[in-house]
Parts: sequence; C-alpha cells; structure tokens
Amino acid sequence: MSNLIELRGLTKTYGRGDAAFQALCGVDMDIARGEFLAVMGPSGSGKSTLMNLLGCLDTPTTGNYRFDGVAVETLNKDQRSLLRRQALGFIFQGFNLLARTSALENVELPLLYRGHTRKQRHELARRALASVGLPDKERNTPSELSGGQQQRVAIARAIVTSPGTLFADEPTGNLDSKTTGEVMELLCRLNEDLGITVIMVTHEDEVAHYAKRVILVRDGLIGSDRPNPNRIERNR
Repeated sequence: MSNLIELRGLTKTYGRGDAAFQALCGVDMDIARGEFLAVMGPSGSGKSTLMNLLGCLDTPTTGNYRFDGVAVETLNKDQRSLLRRQALGFIFQGFNLLARTSALENVELPLLYRGHTRKQRHELARRALASVGLPDKERNTPSELSGGQQQRVAIARAIVTSPGTLFADEPTGNLDSKTTGEVMELLCRLNEDLGITVIMVTHEDEVAHYAKRVILVRDGLIGSDRPNPNRIERNR
C-alpha cells in the first residue's frame, strides 16, 4: 500500500513565552492508504492535537504534513477547508446531529456545500443511510433514535460524500457495549469492503482491538507504533 499520510518533525505549540505549551514535540509517522489505525494515549498526551492536525482542523507550528502528496502545512484556511470537504469524513463522540432535523436531512448536510440538487442529495443520503442499516429511519429526528442509531446516522453523514479517509474521535464513547460492537463492525466493513482509511482516537482497549495498527502517544511523541496482534475480526 502507498502512503496516504506522511508526517516529518511535526510540532504544535500553544501560547507564547513562559505560557507556551508544546503539545506535539516532533512526530514522524506514515499512514498507508486503506489502513485502520487506532490512536491512544492518556489525557494531555497530544493525541487530540495530532488528530486535529491530521484532519486539517489545525496547522502545525513546525514540520511537514503531506496528505496524498499535498503539503498541508502550506495551505491556507480555505484550501484546508476544501481538502476536508473533498477527501475527509468526521465522526464524533457526541454525534453532532441537528436536533429538529430528520435523519435524511442530517445526512444531506455535507452535500449542500457541494452544490448538489435536491434530488441528488436525497438519493445519495438514502443510499448512505441504507449502507449503515437505517433505510427505514429517514424521517426520524435524533430524539426518536437510539444512541447507536444516532451514531449510524452520523457515520452515514460522514460517508455520504464518498471520502477516502474517515476520522473517528471516540466514536463509541457514548454507547453501551453491545452498540459499541455494532458500530465498530460497521467501521471495519467500511474499511475492508470500501477501502476507506480509518483513523480513530480512543481510550478504550476493547475498541482499539478492532484496529489493524495501534499508536500510543505520550508527552507529545509517538511512544509505540505496532500492528495489532489481538485484532478482533469482524463478523462475516
């Protein structure tokens, strides 16, 4: 597999002078296209900062970040926004769904920024909901859905634009163990069947076991980076 992401000497410092805090201290890392990667680490380790930089939500202080050959650190805010819309999908712990909006309309949101017609938005959103097992929940609002169903809607919204890479930030943090397994099975399917690169932040060992590779971040550095020998295989 070719490298999708290459980081060289990546640092991130917040504040100035005596108040300066270095969240990342020079990270080198490669992520191949089609990987399923879990990023772990204690609170304050730098894993969330790393995720924000990888997702083009923030810029490094120094160092180089190449995404699919593009030097991300040289892009301006609008260019990073365009890259996110075209190539990346995001899944969050809190679902981030619009409360008074139907599942279908929530999934359609990213398509509004792409200039799709109403008919095209409906068709693509319905297809995305069906792909996450919710073809019969199009008209339901978030309050009418379980936590697991809400996260599935959020995943459908993340994949409706057919991104090559998904960033999942504690995607099972608000879910019970049974629903956690269902969501992780879905992420495995998207990775294995569609070839989507999945980069996931989690503090749960049992969730990280679904990933093919686990990176541990400590004190702003990569503490360990290894294939996952105890990976949970998805149900077929």
